[in-house]
Amino acid sequence: MLAKLNQLLPAVALLATTVVSQQSTCDLVQAQTKISIWNRFSIDYTREQTEYWSTASGALKPKCILTPQNADEVAAIVSILRENNETFAIKSGGHNPNNYFASVDGGPLISTKKLNEVVFDRATETVRIGPGNRWDEVSGALDGSGYTVVGGRIGNVGVGGYLLGGGLSFMSTEYGWAANQVLEYTVVLANSTIVKITPDNHPNIYTALTTGGNNYGIVTSYLVKAYPQGDVWGGSLVFTATPNITVNLLSALRDFTENYPDEKAGIIMTAERTLGTLVDLWIMFLYYNGPEPPAGLFDRFINAGASINTCKTQSMHSLLSGNNWAVVKGSVYTIGTETIALPPAGPSGTEGDAVMQSVYDLWVEVSNKVKLVPGLIASIAFQPMPKMLTRVAKTHAGGDMLDLDDSIDRMIVELDYSFLFNSDYPKVDAIMRETYTGIRNVADNATAAGLMPQGYLPLFQNDCFYPQDYYGRLRPEKKALAQKVRAELDPQGLWRDRTGGFKIDL
Repeated sequence: MLAKLNQLLPAVALLATTVVSQQSTCDLVQAQTKISIWNRFSIDYTREQTEYWSTASGALKPKCILTPQNADEVAAIVSILRENNETFAIKSGGHNPNNYFASVDGGPLISTKKLNEVVFDRATETVRIGPGNRWDEVSGALDGSGYTVVGGRIGNVGVGGYLLGGGLSFMSTEYGWAANQVLEYTVVLANSTIVKITPDNHPNIYTALTTGGNNYGIVTSYLVKAYPQGDVWGGSLVFTATPNITVNLLSALRDFTENYPDEKAGIIMTAERTLGTLVDLWIMFLYYNGPEPPAGLFDRFINAGASINTCKTQSMHSLLSGNNWAVVKGSVYTIGTETIALPPAGPSGTEGDAVMQSVYDLWVEVSNKVKLVPGLIASIAFQPMPKMLTRVAKTHAGGDMLDLDDSIDRMIVELDYSFLFNSDYPKVDAIMRETYTGIRNVADNATAAGLMPQGYLPLFQNDCFYPQDYYGRLRPEKKALAQKVRAELDPQGLWRDRTGGFKIDL
């Protein structure tokens, strides 16, 4: 396969005959190329380090930050990296809080900030998007065009990591994963070759890239499908998490997911606990692809006693930018996940609600163990993954690594802990593991008791904590495909051994 790829485009290699082992990548890029480089203590370097969602990631100090402007410059950097053994990282929006996934201490950081094209082609209904964008920048570029793309639900999230991890969108029940919309990846491989990957010219590589992470190269642009769209309706509902409201919201969520009433609707339901001040809230994000939702569609949520309701008719750009209030900055931030089967209503209509309550109660019990950690905020988000979503995802050419079937409805559970001081990381690390392991045990026990269906339950990569085994939870044939493509594209282990991310077993 590599031989064929090398024939597509000449390898872009830096014209240097000798790499002096004592010189770092930063030194060589600065001496031998015109690539923009930000050195430590410069204003640009300092600003870039503040743009991580987690202060722990920003506290790691790269030797320099490289800011290539095109695929050729990325290839030149990779050519230099290939000749040394430095650890490095690639950063898009800095949303992923796992240390060393998009951050590095001592080696070079490749920021995609200047790979920020957003080029809309109305004739082909496509948009070429650079990984250095955030989703509110993409929606802003398309604002007023009458078109949108399937992307993030919070505008501040970066494009690059989101698309490589799959991308759950408000529009996913209508169109599938955000990654399903990618028609072409432009990728710099470990041998510095620049290739364009489509489902037709390299189907295995295309599938491996689609919800498959960063094991294969650096994506410098995505060509994605655009869809006609006018004004949308959406916003947030905020509730005080009284026991009665919690019961009603969990029941409404379970029922909505099982009997998903409209593919144009999107919901996320999150519980937030600021444990130091004992504030318990439910925050619900609602969306409808149209200026008004059909009568009654969201009534069980809207009528559940919200103290704040910001839902209104607005542009997609306004909605995504408005959701940026939910970004927690100035704290160490961790994220983890579990995927569970949706419990059916049950013979009496309440058994499924009881299982959902058990998941919530487990989260409350475990998160209470870190209530004295300064600045601790615990969050759990219930993200519906109904059969409707998996059916439409399967219609996209090339498929994806998750390869979900429609035998069951599912729920992606996202877990977040943020706190002030990095010294508390080991304690919160253990609690994060206990939380998602406990939710898995609740679901397994409910399945054994006949309250939940059995089914294929892969992890959602965008929400995984660093020790979680994303590839181990895939179907065996998909994991084997990932191993095969990784071995062909990265035989020397450049991406495997020297940068962060979820790795594929040998």
